[in-house]
Amino acid sequence: MTKRVLSGMRPTGKLHLGHLAGALGNWAELQSKYECFYFVADWHALTSEYGDTHGLTDYALDNVADWIAAGLDPERSTLFIQSLVPEHAELYLLMSMVVPTPWLERVPTYKEQIAQLAEKDLSTLGFLGYPLLQGADIIMYQAHYVPVGEDQVPHLELTREVVRRFHGFYGEVFVEPQPLLTHFPRLPGLDNRKMSKSYTNTIDLSDDAATVRKKVKRMYTDPNRVRADIPGNVEGNPVFIYHDAFNPNTAEVDDLKARYRTGSVGDVEVKDKLAVAVNAVLDPIRERRAALASRPEQIREILFEGSKRARREARATMEKVREAVRLKY
Repeated sequence: MTKRVLSGMRPTGKLHLGHLAGALGNWAELQSKYECFYFVADWHALTSEYGDTHGLTDYALDNVADWIAAGLDPERSTLFIQSLVPEHAELYLLMSMVVPTPWLERVPTYKEQIAQLAEKDLSTLGFLGYPLLQGADIIMYQAHYVPVGEDQVPHLELTREVVRRFHGFYGEVFVEPQPLLTHFPRLPGLDNRKMSKSYTNTIDLSDDAATVRKKVKRMYTDPNRVRADIPGNVEGNPVFIYHDAFNPNTAEVDDLKARYRTGSVGDVEVKDKLAVAVNAVLDPIRERRAALASRPEQIREILFEGSKRARREARATMEKVREAVRLKY
């Protein structure tokens, strides 16, 4: 039996190069090895964005257009919307009956995000329980693997602990998911801060070639390098981080780094070549996205069909769960 992979993404804004390097490129590659389920995590978006939901569904559709343009194939992967599979909420509720609150409070990102998003009121049950909802998303589809970076392993370990506790009470029902460790390049924003739409420091997957060139020109470089003949730092320099991530011409990148360190190349040339490399990556994505735009209802059709397929799997799982918990009447 082909093993399953599951992952999701919150529809909180337009997708950018960070999403392509960190998740989408990997998702596309996994399709050749596993049975993949990828979902729009719209309920997860509400855990922090509940105060303004105006753009939620538009972002969901826009994001999935980028997914497909970046290589996800609806014929090979199940693409669906979390809220169209209400069984997720039922499983989340049943799991919440057996999970101690301190387990949720000790998740590393819980206090971190409260501190980082101090402008939002995150003292909600939904935000506290989001790692448990993530667990329900995963085990609903008996996923064997979840692609994660090192920093996300504690979230998955919570899911594994919850599965063991559930099995201790009711018997074995779920596959215990394993991390599929992947290297997620942490791309900085154009201004060398954390990449975020709120900082307007991203290159979006939907940006046209001229916009990409304009954004690359204003990228942060070595602040101490006021002239092209002054040796500069390559390490930690966003322009070279992007070159390493998106420029396949390693000889060109090595040459630019060597000349940058000796003060024999200017930022203009380095950025011009980066813009060419980034646009070469985005050109086929733009082409596929344009084809999707010619049939605006196609994305909805794909998601509705994928959600039907996902719900069939979810119903089968919940039959087993209700039987295990002895809620069969």
